[in-house]
Amino acid sequence: MTTHRATADRTERVAGVEVSPVAGHIGAEITGADLAGPLDDAVVDLIRRAVLRWKVVFFRGQELDHAGQVAFARRFGKPVVLGRRGSASPEGFPEVETTADRLELGGRFGMEYEEWLQRRRHTLLRGWHCDHGARIDPPAATVLRAETVPPYGGDTTWANLAAAYAGLSAPVRAFVDGLRAEHRLGVGYQARPGDDAYLRHLLDHQVASVHPLVRVHPETGERVLFVNGYYLEQIVDVSRPESAALLEMLLEQAVRPEYTVRFRWEPGSVAFWDNRATIHLAPSDNVHLGLPRVMHRVMLAGDVPVGVDGKPSEPVTGTAPGRW
Repeated sequence: MTTHRATADRTERVAGVEVSPVAGHIGAEITGADLAGPLDDAVVDLIRRAVLRWKVVFFRGQELDHAGQVAFARRFGKPVVLGRRGSASPEGFPEVETTADRLELGGRFGMEYEEWLQRRRHTLLRGWHCDHGARIDPPAATVLRAETVPPYGGDTTWANLAAAYAGLSAPVRAFVDGLRAEHRLGVGYQARPGDDAYLRHLLDHQVASVHPLVRVHPETGERVLFVNGYYLEQIVDVSRPESAALLEMLLEQAVRPEYTVRFRWEPGSVAFWDNRATIHLAPSDNVHLGLPRVMHRVMLAGDVPVGVDGKPSEPVTGTAPGRW
């Protein structure tokens, strides 16, 4: 018999699976679930509710392989099949993208990983992003599995964009409700002097969309402050100085410590997050350690964002709904 109970401390249990919040606005740890085995429908529903409520959930000690990770993701949506993947990604599993720090560039663009990271994240806020935010239909969710992690360093941090929006003053909420902004791949990258192969790559593979600055979550109905540091180019219909000031203020609001949660990875850890309502910051404190960090990512297909006014996002270049 399936049991269901929510306690005063916000812990929720179904059939031996427990959801325990780990921070005030975002993040919960789920215990008692074997993601490699068959999951009861009630447990799947519990996990789905937890992701919508807490925006990111964490599992530890999972013995998932590539097939198991894809099968788990399929219980919650349609995995994206990527047209281009990194050289470390496994053959036979087109839904799985493997990131392995120094293998991300693989020397193709004539710079070491450390230099690429510095040029891509030259401001404190630049690294905050949602997955594929420049697309017209960013992924709905991401399932990330840790295979090899350093003994220290390498944490990931997430921010709750719904809580960030709710935390704005009423006049500012009313103001940003009507704004839209261009999200573009490679915004803010600091080019190398002279010829830069990575810059040429960005220009040859441009992806850009105009998204509402506040999107309405398609499942919860929450208003979400749809900002990030990696893809956001400019608020449309305002001057560049005004846009820069507004975006800095809104992004600082989004990543205030009270709206964030930080996760310490272990081999077998899994994070499952709502990519529509969060941004995250991949680590940069482990590069100098020279220790391996191998992660496997599966993303679920998303929809076109819709603003408070009911108008959907618009593609600018290099993107169309459902086309990867």
